[in-house]
Amino acid sequence: MTPSDGIAPLPLFPLTSVLLPGAATALRIFEPRYLDLVRDCGRNGSGFGVCLILEGSETGAPALPAAVGTLAVIEDFDRGADGLLVLRVRGERRFRVRHTRVRDNGLVVADVTWLADDETVRPRPEHMLLAELLRRMLEHAVGDSVVRIPEHRFEDAAWVGWRLAELLPLAEPERQALLQEDDIHARLQQLLEHVA
Repeated sequence: MTPSDGIAPLPLFPLTSVLLPGAATALRIFEPRYLDLVRDCGRNGSGFGVCLILEGSETGAPALPAAVGTLAVIEDFDRGADGLLVLRVRGERRFRVRHTRVRDNGLVVADVTWLADDETVRPRPEHMLLAELLRRMLEHAVGDSVVRIPEHRFEDAAWVGWRLAELLPLAEPERQALLQEDDIHARLQQLLEHVA
């Protein structure tokens, strides 16, 4: 289900980590509010929002979410060795939280506006080093067993930026700052300053 433009209600799953567009993560689900969320997503074919926690924790009382988050879509699910539900989700479109409310079960629901999708543009000459750095990081991480990534991906400034933001050892507030940045080239400049 593709989110439409305008203000839309979106259930939130606040985390102590940032989910970036295109990135995948695993979530262990055990609280009733999140089991209800997963059931609703399964029924509706919808996703949910992931936001960095600014105050609070992942369990217990509802946490205060950051103002910008990422739509998470469930790709797979399984039961862990401990019997808990484990989801594999992937980040898609970014959104901005306008208002939040808390349901009776403790689930935070936000009214969100969808941020513009990134355009496909080439990295500027001063950022080409980042594309090469990403290529080397991916080759080192997976070795010869990797399915080759199409060359055009390394010519997509937004893709290069999101993958580096995912792989570099950044603090979560730094990842959040990148998530909140709408300008693709400004994102790459922040990453360049981090690795310089």
